Amino acid sequence: MAHATDEKLQETHLRATHEASGAKMVPFAGWYMPVQYKGLKEEHLAVREHVGLFDVSHMGEIRVKGPKSLETLQWITTNDVSKLKAGEAQYSLFPNEDGGIVDDLFIYCMQPGEDYLLCVNASNADKDFAYVVKNNRGAEVVNESSMWSQIAVQGPKAIELMKRVLGAGVAEVPRNGHREFTFNGTTTILARTGYTGEDGAEIFVRNDQAANLWQALIQKGQDLGVQPIGLGARDTLRTEMKYSLYGNEIDDTTNPYEAGLGWVVKPAAKDFIGKAKILAAKEKGLRQKLVGIVLEDRGIPRQGFTVHSGPDSFDTNKIGRVTSGTLSPSSGLPIGIAYIDAAYAEIGKTVYLDVRGRGAKARVVATPFVESGLTRAATSEQKKK
Repeated sequence: MAHATDEKLQETHLRATHEASGAKMVPFAGWYMPVQYKGLKEEHLAVREHVGLFDVSHMGEIRVKGPKSLETLQWITTNDVSKLKAGEAQYSLFPNEDGGIVDDLFIYCMQPGEDYLLCVNASNADKDFAYVVKNNRGAEVVNESSMWSQIAVQGPKAIELMKRVLGAGVAEVPRNGHREFTFNGTTTILARTGYTGEDGAEIFVRNDQAANLWQALIQKGQDLGVQPIGLGARDTLRTEMKYSLYGNEIDDTTNPYEAGLGWVVKPAAKDFIGKAKILAAKEKGLRQKLVGIVLEDRGIPRQGFTVHSGPDSFDTNKIGRVTSGTLSPSSGLPIGIAYIDAAYAEIGKTVYLDVRGRGAKARVVATPFVESGLTRAATSEQKKK
């Protein structure tokens, strides 16, 4: 579908639903999307404290099937796909021949060695599909993006809400697992993944049932404090967790290790595109690291701000750049994500941002910036061990 005022913009099947809810709609990655409903802070805190619904139907879906599917995915991604069992999901990267990142993605294993669903970023969906086709090693590759809508249900009360709509079995799906559920006679795929740091899931649903599912979640979640959430809060939520966004923290020139994504690079398990160059950069010694910073002076870190070792002489002491930043709705602190020269990247280090020509003092801090539902769960699990 296309927006009437701009034939180049695509629309999700939830556009009318968003507009009926008072959403402010904006262009985003070639799509016409809701940026906010009631207000960024209220929506952000609704996800941290209750439950929120996100329309993420703009994301791309690519199906890789057949006897050569595993061989293909092992070659075109950095993580070890052979470890996946049916019903499991895996975060990974598409590497390029120069050792950079084409995109980050989730791989959902439908049937080991035979059937996988890839979820890729909206801004890269066409590029990613071309990349998979170009580097295919004999699998059947289908762009299913036009077949699926996708609703993310995130927050401490997300599981309770989805149980009411899809059944008690929702609670049995493990983190990073996925399972099929029936809604209105239609098969949906519920994946316990997300981009907020809170518990929840992303539900793949056929287009003709997207609005019905959205309305059912809203109606069944009134006493849980459910709210629709726009792209604005989606970005602040992921920034508080220091989750990478393509075009900000990662791009075609980014080495995965410098981005803190070495945990999804498995060179001992297999060969993959760009492997030698990715490893060579690591062995040479990382020039920079992706870190969290908190601004201690006036201002808010913004993408593109330069980072410096001293409060002045900005032309001589540049040590990095801010990739994302915001005033944290959870803590009220001005937080940022930045690439900083490795020598200055240790926690507690003082650095300075060029904020409109002024040297604003900042500090390198541990991340995530806030304790979320998932970080609390991880801490609890560690204590049990």
